[in-house]
Amino acid sequence: MSPYINPKVLMAIKDLSLAAKTTIDGFMAGLHRSNVKGPGMEFSQYRSYQPGDDLRSLDWKMFARSDRYYIRESEIETSISVRFLIDASGSMNHAGDGFTKLQYACYLAASLGYLAHKQGDAIGLYVFKENELFNLPSRRDHQHLARFYYQLEQIKAGGTFTKPIDYKEIFGASQQRELLIFITDLYQGDGELYRLLDTLGMLRHEVLVFHVMAPNELALDYKGYTTLQDMETKKIVRIDAAETKKAYQQTVANYLAQVRLQLLDRHIYYRLMNTGVAINEALRDFLNQRNKLIS
Repeated sequence: MSPYINPKVLMAIKDLSLAAKTTIDGFMAGLHRSNVKGPGMEFSQYRSYQPGDDLRSLDWKMFARSDRYYIRESEIETSISVRFLIDASGSMNHAGDGFTKLQYACYLAASLGYLAHKQGDAIGLYVFKENELFNLPSRRDHQHLARFYYQLEQIKAGGTFTKPIDYKEIFGASQQRELLIFITDLYQGDGELYRLLDTLGMLRHEVLVFHVMAPNELALDYKGYTTLQDMETKKIVRIDAAETKKAYQQTVANYLAQVRLQLLDRHIYYRLMNTGVAINEALRDFLNQRNKLIS
């Protein structure tokens, strides 16, 4: 049996806390000898003792097993605040394989939130929707984790992205080290999402962007359909999927390459999240790549 959970099966688990535990516990079971260290969702790693290192950081269990001195770097880390930013604009209602991009985003946030909580990190939630910005401040206690799941379950997508507000006041108040995880389909009418990211970058927070797209969006797989409707502007366009598929896929590839470059220029980590891919598989690939970047 595949170790990865079919997205359809995962979305059928209506209890987000159970779904998150199922995803992360299954994911961690597949790590074998690697352990997850906190904070910041990184893998545990050891390095050889060097003269001058603090002897209090020695891992004596590793010494007992190997007869060599190692420093466990996770022990000198301090906990951080992980804030999840969820795009709840109307385009996140787009469905593929029976569930929406917003549902995938919420299950992804629930899983990463559970992992961050296990590592001792504080977690917070911000939901962006037309004329609204929901805010659940960061905390690290168990009751707060339950509130985090509850608020994720209440999110309904609709309208356009939040109209410009003073993001600096909201995200610049904290003086502690922060990791901001923005889960979005990057659909925007006038650069409003990039304005948010520019502000976050100015505040010197570490920002990760998970770009959520459905398989039918990526491949123009709309068999039997002759028209498509924009879920935010309601504009209707006619399509001939068979005739335009190749040109469409090339356009999407060019768009994604441009997005990567634009976020790279902003020093923002970018990852495309295909909703057809199991969340625990996507998390494994993400954390493996993240560990390489920070090591």
